[in-house]
Amino acid sequence: MTTRTHRTAPAVGVGVVFGLNGLALATWFARVPAAQGALGLGAGALGLVLLAGSAGSTLAMLTAGEVTHRLGPRRTARLATCLVAAGLAVAGTAVGALPSVVGTAVGLFAMGLGSGTCNVAMNVEAADVERALGRAVMPRFHGAWSLGTVVAAALAALVTWAGLPVTAHLVAVAAAVLVGTLAATRRFRDRDAEAARTGSGVTAAWREPRTLLIGLLVLVLAFTEGTANDWLAVAFVDGHGFDPAGGAAVFAVFVTTMTLGRVVGTTALDRWGRVPVVLACMLLAITGVALAVLAGSPAVAAAGVALWGLGTSLGFPVGMSAAADDPARAAARLSVVALIGYTAFLTGPPLVGLLGDRVGVLRALLVVPVLLVPALALVPVLSRSADRAPR
Repeated sequence: MTTRTHRTAPAVGVGVVFGLNGLALATWFARVPAAQGALGLGAGALGLVLLAGSAGSTLAMLTAGEVTHRLGPRRTARLATCLVAAGLAVAGTAVGALPSVVGTAVGLFAMGLGSGTCNVAMNVEAADVERALGRAVMPRFHGAWSLGTVVAAALAALVTWAGLPVTAHLVAVAAAVLVGTLAATRRFRDRDAEAARTGSGVTAAWREPRTLLIGLLVLVLAFTEGTANDWLAVAFVDGHGFDPAGGAAVFAVFVTTMTLGRVVGTTALDRWGRVPVVLACMLLAITGVALAVLAGSPAVAAAGVALWGLGTSLGFPVGMSAAADDPARAAARLSVVALIGYTAFLTGPPLVGLLGDRVGVLRALLVVPVLLVPALALVPVLSRSADRAPR
């Protein structure tokens, strides 16, 4: 019992950090409507303010590999979460107590920088835990992140109903996330004392074909997930005639099946391996999107959304796990893959929006299978044997 507890304790810590990171980000996004009203921003101005967070995340992806290599996952996650908490608190204060557009943008930049850096650090630690356990657990960590976003949404709905000011809400969550992360990272594997004797290898990672191909695959998979997050509810309202509550319910179906897939899909990965499981998931996603868009029956369309969620569940975390197969190069490769992959969250919304102006938002969702089908050819790069291939 003691040995098992010793082996699983780091996994618990990593799962908590993933969950708290999701909680922090989703707490802000849940209060964006309130922030828009408090600051008196139109859609265009709000988009520019939100871009500050994306800018921080992008900068983090450029530097997080080097930082994690030098400091280790534990210290990097702690310092990064300090930035997340400070940014969330500043944004909350600038929205409510001391209204300021500039202050809000500064807070979001800090939150994006911290979250992006923590993302790389916690994925490096997660991959290390996965290797130590000898079984696939990475999707469960990403499932914990998804669960954190669900908790944030429910909590935001509750405090909004109760009339709690935005500032008090965001500052309280920031404090809880910081304290929780500092406690959870105590369970991280003790590697921070190791001196970095060599460079991080980020520059070299940008020249590795396998790393770049994994990044390209993760980009498509992130686009598949992000498109549903951004446009699914709108598409069902505009294209299938659902009311807003029905659109929200359809989105809930997607999030629920995606989270479920991440929790239970590890068994399939352990049994059949990465390549066949991710191929099957992508085929499920292709089928699901096609049903969601083309089905004439609302029930069949909703079933398609469920398949879409299941099909999306494993690809992104497995891609991160594959990038970290070699522990000596994990931080560098993860930062490269994350930077490539996360561009989907920047380019996806405007791409679907532009297509939606021409063909309708629902039909525009068909861009997802258009990208997924050729991406099937990239899945073999996820194999561990591919990491040992000559480069």
